Amino acid sequence: MITNGILPINKPEGWTSFDVVNKIKHLTKLKVGHLGTLDPMATGVLLITIGKATKLFDLMQEKKKTYLAKFQFGFETDTLDRTGNSQETTSHIPSKNEICAVLPQFIGEIEQIPPKYSAKSVNGKRAYALARQNVEFSLLAKKVKIFNIEFVDFKNEILTIKIECGSGTYIRALGRDIARKLGSLATMIDLIRLSVGSFNLENCHEISEISVDSLENLVVGVEDVLGYKTLNLSEDNCLKLLNGQRVPISKPNGFYILKQSSKSVAIIKIESGLAKMSIFLG
Repeated sequence: MITNGILPINKPEGWTSFDVVNKIKHLTKLKVGHLGTLDPMATGVLLITIGKATKLFDLMQEKKKTYLAKFQFGFETDTLDRTGNSQETTSHIPSKNEICAVLPQFIGEIEQIPPKYSAKSVNGKRAYALARQNVEFSLLAKKVKIFNIEFVDFKNEILTIKIECGSGTYIRALGRDIARKLGSLATMIDLIRLSVGSFNLENCHEISEISVDSLENLVVGVEDVLGYKTLNLSEDNCLKLLNGQRVPISKPNGFYILKQSSKSVAIIKIESGLAKMSIFLG
């Protein structure tokens, strides 16, 4: 069985990201994680890491993510999605033209206040836990990157948009902010993650497909996930890198996969002619 790689899953509604992790962990008996949480109500691309691939989190956070989201205008819930309780309502519903005019203002590096029902840490406690206890607290705005927002549809007071963004973006909060900018309120009623980096729904697998026998054919190897060039170095230089030493290598700056006897053993980074180990894959 492949022990290092990524299993792309089409997460079904109602499952938490950790539900999926626990299922794969039960099947493999290996170290399993994921590369970016999806809320239980959301569906779509969830990347499950197996073995040493769990160390790829920081590298994969640089990958763009694409979502298809629907927002119902006229009310706002405490969770900012349809699973929450309605807190405020409004009779003001913006027009399609007003919405299209304001969307470009949310493209680029923007400041976003995370939802109170989120996993953000507040004095060592999760924000959602404090919110459930009705504890008063505030979350600081953080910078997120929105690469593009595409208008898809607006009918029956429901806005559908496609968002391409960087890591850490809360789509629920984006809908809240768009609506408030328009002098209205909105709540997210549907969310599909369409892609993470090169992974999209077409190359994801359903939970029902996963079994001990099928797993090896479904896991994508680390080198295929990252798309980095490979390097085969002398045994001496490999040993130096794996022991944390820097090694002079005349290659362009960037990340590479270090191979030894056809096995991927580490991800290394070359900068100004010097290579150093970034992630040990073993």
